Amino acid sequence: MHRWLADPLARKAGPPRVNLLPGLYVPPAVNSRAPDWLILIGCSVFLAMLLVSAIWDPSIRWLHFFQAWMYIATIWLSLRKNAWGYFIGLSAAGLWAYGNLFVTTFFRNGVQQLVLWLQTGHLNRPDLLIAVPAWLANAFVVLGCGLGYAQLAGKKGSDWARFLLAFALTTGFFALDMAIFQPRYLPFFRGMLHPHLP
Repeated sequence: MHRWLADPLARKAGPPRVNLLPGLYVPPAVNSRAPDWLILIGCSVFLAMLLVSAIWDPSIRWLHFFQAWMYIATIWLSLRKNAWGYFIGLSAAGLWAYGNLFVTTFFRNGVQQLVLWLQTGHLNRPDLLIAVPAWLANAFVVLGCGLGYAQLAGKKGSDWARFLLAFALTTGFFALDMAIFQPRYLPFFRGMLHPHLP
């Protein structure tokens, strides 16, 4: 039980406030387990999509194996309320969602397959359809990490620097993973500098 519930004087002053960002406070009732569930569900679904696509295409197995570790780290650290977990999740999932919305046609092709499947009852390219749950899963991770960090106690002004470091390291790790196992995908990073709806 919170101290303010047990202490009549503290109760008059109202519930303790939670620091979301410097200078922005909300009641503790806003704190919830929703960010944990968003992160867990989003990472788990995306890991499943990585596994399925690696089964269908053996040439990307090692790429996806190492990519998966960023999401495993996100789960492990964020469920322990470690800010690095939120920063890794925002970086990895945000980069993937952004890239597949503004750089590649993977998500758009997946939506087209979903629409055709709903209209005709026939699924021609399940390998493209998985882009839809994969993109939504990454959106869940971004949302969960953002909300989780917002609820985190003890935020510091230096967190922006830590986030930028996490973004740089996560992006570098993903680029190295591609360079070693699937260099044909490296133009993905160049395309991010010139975003457009495919």
